[in-house]
Amino acid sequence: MSPPPDLASLSLADIARLAEADKLPPVDKWNPAHCGDSEMRIARDGSWTHQGSPISRQEMVRLFSTILRREPEGNFVLVTPVEKLDIEVEDAPFVAVEMKAEGSGEAMRIAFRLNTGDLVTAGPNHPLRFTDGPEGPRPYLLVRGGLEALVARTVYYELVEIALANGTPPGVWSDGSFFPVNAGDGAVAA
Repeated sequence: MSPPPDLASLSLADIARLAEADKLPPVDKWNPAHCGDSEMRIARDGSWTHQGSPISRQEMVRLFSTILRREPEGNFVLVTPVEKLDIEVEDAPFVAVEMKAEGSGEAMRIAFRLNTGDLVTAGPNHPLRFTDGPEGPRPYLLVRGGLEALVARTVYYELVEIALANGTPPGVWSDGSFFPVNAGDGAVAA
C-alpha cells in the first residue's frame, strides 16, 4: 500500500480522482457465517488495538479498514468472503484528521483525509452531521455504508471558521449541499 497523499499539495479535482480510483472490496455483498470476535478495538481517537496491544503498522490498519462493515443492527464486523468477526468501535471507526476547502459559498467543496489515508469529499453522498456530546459539538462525516468519521477537534475549528463566515444560519457548503453547524440549540460552539 502506498503512503497517504499530502492533502495540501492536491487540488480537489486530484482528490476526487484519487478517491474514485481507490476501489474497496465488495464487503456489502459478502455474507459468510459469523465466526466470533476479532479481539480488535477501534478507540475514539482512531487507534486500533488487538488483544489490548496497539496495531502500530499503518498498512495493517488501512487493510483492516477496507474490510470493515456496519451491520443493520448497528454493530461492526470485519468481513471476508469466508468469515465475519466482531470488532469493537468506541465511537466512529474513522477520524477526519485534515481538511482542504476550495471555492466559496455554494460553490465550495471540502475534502477530508482520514486517519487511514482515505480521501472523502463532503456532499450529498458524504454528508456532515453535528451532534452534542459531553465535551461539546461532535461533527461526523459519512464515509461509506453507515461508517462515519469523527471530525478531529482541530478540523472542526476550521469548519466553524468557515461556517461563521457564511452567515446565518452558520453552516458549510460542500459539493452543492449545505450542512448547518449547530450544537443542539442551534448555536455554534467552538
